[in-house]
This record gives sequence, C-alpha cells and structure tokens, in this order.
Amino acid sequence: MNNLVELLKNIEYTVVQGDINIDITGIEMDSRNVAEGNLFFCISGFKVDGHSFAADVVQKGAKVLIVEKDIDLKAIDEVRKDVTVIKVKDSRYAMAFISAAFYDHPADKLKVIGITGTKGKTTTSYLIKGILEKAGFKVGIIGSIEIAYGDKHIPSKNTTPESFVLQKVFADMLAEGVEIVVMEAASQGFKLHRTQGFTFEIGIFTNLSPDHIGPNEHESMEEYIECKSMLFRQCKIGIVNADDNSLVKVIKGHTAELETYGFNEEADLFAQNPELIKKPGQLGVKFNLHGLYNFVAQIPTPGRFGIYNAMAATAVCSHFNVPDEVVKDALATTMVKGRIEIVKTPYPFTMIIDYAHNALSLESILNTLREYKPARLITLFGCGGNRSRDRRFEMGEISGKLSDLTIITSDNPRDENPQDIINDIKTGMHKTSGKYVEIIDRKDAIRYAINNGKANDIIVLAGKGHEDYQEIKGVKYPMDERVLIKEILGEN
Repeated sequence: MNNLVELLKNIEYTVVQGDINIDITGIEMDSRNVAEGNLFFCISGFKVDGHSFAADVVQKGAKVLIVEKDIDLKAIDEVRKDVTVIKVKDSRYAMAFISAAFYDHPADKLKVIGITGTKGKTTTSYLIKGILEKAGFKVGIIGSIEIAYGDKHIPSKNTTPESFVLQKVFADMLAEGVEIVVMEAASQGFKLHRTQGFTFEIGIFTNLSPDHIGPNEHESMEEYIECKSMLFRQCKIGIVNADDNSLVKVIKGHTAELETYGFNEEADLFAQNPELIKKPGQLGVKFNLHGLYNFVAQIPTPGRFGIYNAMAATAVCSHFNVPDEVVKDALATTMVKGRIEIVKTPYPFTMIIDYAHNALSLESILNTLREYKPARLITLFGCGGNRSRDRRFEMGEISGKLSDLTIITSDNPRDENPQDIINDIKTGMHKTSGKYVEIIDRKDAIRYAINNGKANDIIVLAGKGHEDYQEIKGVKYPMDERVLIKEILGEN
C-alpha cells in the first residue's frame, strides 16, 4: 500500500474531487491492466487518449485518476462515488514522479548511467556493461535490444521505457543486487518525460546527426537537440564527445560537471594513432589512449566510430576505479549483438550483421568498411513495410553508390507486398550505376551472398541486427540471421 499524499509530494496538482489521504494498491497507464484500488494515469497518447477510458477503469476498481484534461465527473460518479480525481499540467510528467515515489525511489540507491546521441548508444552501453562486469560490479542494462540483469533478458518495447515501467525495472534490479544501471536515454524518452523523477549519476553524449525528425517524433532539429540536452541538466557528471559539432548546443544550460573525450589532445581522454586491423573474418582497430587512461587499446569493431564508443565507455569506468588491464581486456573482447557483429564462417571473406536500417546508418557503415579496402563490398538489405518510402529510395541510392554489389531482399514487410518495397529500393538504385540482384526470400538472399562470396570480400547483412523475427501481415515469424547462416553453412 502507498499513501496518495506521499506520492504527490514532488508535483503540483489540483484536487478536482475526492480524498487524497488514501492508500492505493498499484499504478497503471494501460486500462486493460487496472485492478481494484489502483491509481490510473490518463495519458494523451498519439493514437489513444487515456481520458476516454476514465469510466471504464473506475468500473474495474481504479480509485484515483490523474488527469490533464477535464473529464465527465458525472459519468465517473455514476459508476463509483469515492473516486479521487487529481488534475496536473502534464500527466506523463506527473507519472514519472509518482512512479519513482511508488517504488521508493530505487534510482537513488543505484548508480544510473544514461547515454544519449544519434548513434553509438547501444554499443557504448554494452561496452560499459562488459568492462564493469569484468571489474566485479553487478550491472543492469536498459536499451533498444533488451532489459537485462542477472539471468533475465526481456526484449525491449521502447529504447527508453515509460516512466512507471522504468521505475519498476529499477526496483526489480535493486532487489536482484544490481549496483549500476546502464541505459540508453533516447530523445523521445526525454520529450515524453520518461526519465524524470531521478538524477543520473553519469550522462554520456556520443554524437548528433539529423534523425527522428517527423510526425510523432520531433518537430525540428532544434527540438531534437533540446531533448538530448536535458540529460546534462539531470546528471551529476557529463561525459561528452569533444569532437562533435553540436556539442555547444547539447551542453547549453548544463548543470553537470563535464569531462570530454575525442581525438583532440585537450580532451580528458583522447585517442591517437589509429591502426586498422584486417584479417579474413576479423576487422578491428588498434589505438593509443591518453589522459584518464594510458594504454594501447584494441577493439573487435571497425572504424573511427568504434574508437569513440570505446573512449566513452572507458571514461565512465574511470569513475569506478577500474584498472587499466581490466578495461583493455574488456574492450578487446566485448561484441554487441547486431551492431557490426562479425559472424565466423569457414570462408576467406568477412560477414557482418548490422542494424543499419536507414540511409544515415547504412552510409556510415559502408564508408567505414571501405577503409578496409575489401576486394568487394557486398550489401544485403531490405526496408520495412508501413514506413516512409523515402527511406527506400535513399538506402537504394546509398548502397548503389558505395557497394560493389547490392542484394535487395525483404526486411519486415509488415502489411505491404515485399516486391513493392523492393521496387522502391530499385528506384534509388537506378540513380546510380551500382550492380544489384533481387531475391525476395531473405534466407535465399543470404545463401546467394555466401555461395558467391570471394576472398577478401566484406559482406554486410543490414537492417535486422539483433532482431530474431520477420514481421509479415501482423505476425512475427522466427528469423534470426545467425541461425540462417548456420543452416546455410550446414548445407555446403
């Protein structure tokens, strides 16, 4: 039981009706899950307005409603007379603080590390987790792939969960003995107040480029930057990429103690003398670290952005007194599922699985892989159905320009005809002189790539990454590219 007065302590509110000196049994924002004695948050969502379910949740037993709009009190009273209605300026904002109080502020007893940026959040989070676990800490992770702690692995619905889910996860992690939580702090999470109600121990900024601008995301680049900047007014220590052109805007108005990383010698942690490592089935980088740590590092992922991710993770670990050798060993061995993940095969080419599913990320990885001077750069990808057609044109054009061969196939066609999606991709391809083949079935397409791969080729399977399903007509069918590759290799 939780007393409502205590839960409302950190927010401004108006009592529309009812008593606030009462106990509640639980909190909920999904009307389907409401039980007797619950507090229900009426959220104005993109598709559904929770205020329209007020009478329904009262019928199910809700005794407190948090609202940001006027509701039909007469309809409520006809169902139940003792319902308390609390009006706030923003229901999502109030939900964050009430949720934190309901679970007894678990984040205050944890060290929570938040990572924001356009690219690199997932990889950096797993690098931090890998290093800190090698150093003996119990670490939980919250991000675009999963929520994971101990032996629990829960697939993610949102990169940054809704605040009442997030606070419950914090509480569950604390109960399991977790000491440090590493989480991806997406701009949408800040916009929707999912990260309010607690203070991050450390905030990290990776980089910024135009993304997530459009309906149901961010109205403009300015809003996108402003949302990311919120992290540095909500953390104690900020660790930021000194080389990023948007840094000044991102840290504007910050209240954190700042540290920097980059290739500039003035950064608190900086890298020098990067050296590409290339063998069949292996791509990586070796470089010198100076400042907060001083050693020669090596990572099993290619390119300059891999060095940035490694520096961000390393800078964090200096605050937990992790020894050089532990950091060095973890950097050399930590791989992230679906993020430039190299898959071993018995052949003299290199095969990579990556989540690149828009033009920006595809261009970035292909340009990086070009630096390794492959005999051929082969890109296999499709595009998701029920998504912007522009993405298809753009990805087709990028792959046509940067790949020696493109294998166009299916991704998650959803409700669309896969051939229609492929035709859109070909529209972009036709703006270039790039060679391509089209093979609708993704397993057949991967088989073609493997059977036609040659020595020193780099083959990129783009778009699926960590996903282990293919969504067709509302149904998610099992499909893990690692399994497909293993099956195909077994045929040869």
